[in-house]
Amino acid sequence: MTKIDTSSPENVLPTPSHTVGPFYGYSLPFRGGEDIAPVGHPDTVTVHGYVLDGAGEPLPDALVEVWGPDPDGNVPTADGSMRRDPATGTYLGRNGVEFTGWGRIQTDADGHWYARTLRPGARGENAPYLSVCVFARGLLVHLFTRIYLPGDEAVLAADPLLSRVPEDRRGTLVAAEERPGTYRFDIRLQGEGETVFLEYK
Repeated sequence: MTKIDTSSPENVLPTPSHTVGPFYGYSLPFRGGEDIAPVGHPDTVTVHGYVLDGAGEPLPDALVEVWGPDPDGNVPTADGSMRRDPATGTYLGRNGVEFTGWGRIQTDADGHWYARTLRPGARGENAPYLSVCVFARGLLVHLFTRIYLPGDEAVLAADPLLSRVPEDRRGTLVAAEERPGTYRFDIRLQGEGETVFLEYK
């Protein structure tokens, strides 16, 4: 047995890296995570797409978190996305009334995800957007990006973040409108058409 002197930093071996998945899929997804908007709310929109790897193949075990403001641009303060029964500890689901602005969705066997949420309102000088966090196999750290909804090109062009992204890459942050209230947004982890990801410091 080899002993290593750990009293000096140069003698300490590094801890091996681990990816963020796909083992997180065991307990992190929760029933109804994709239904963020209260049922029947008139400002509900659906955003959906695929999480794709560098070869353009869909990932059936990725996890997507989506959060955003209400239609007036206010960040929700209501809790309750993952309510539990205080007596049994079982998951109760959302109460169907409060808008928490947050959801967690696991991709299906085809790598598809969707979220029904409220159309986000503008905050400050920013164009309306949804924040996204992606967990997937092969990633050492989860990734952050944004989903901007199309419609007002002048507002999008003036957005402080979008205006700093090279023009040929901006489209990776703007969803495509399929029909009124339904938008497509594929998340490409690398390769051709890679989604622009953000780094927070």
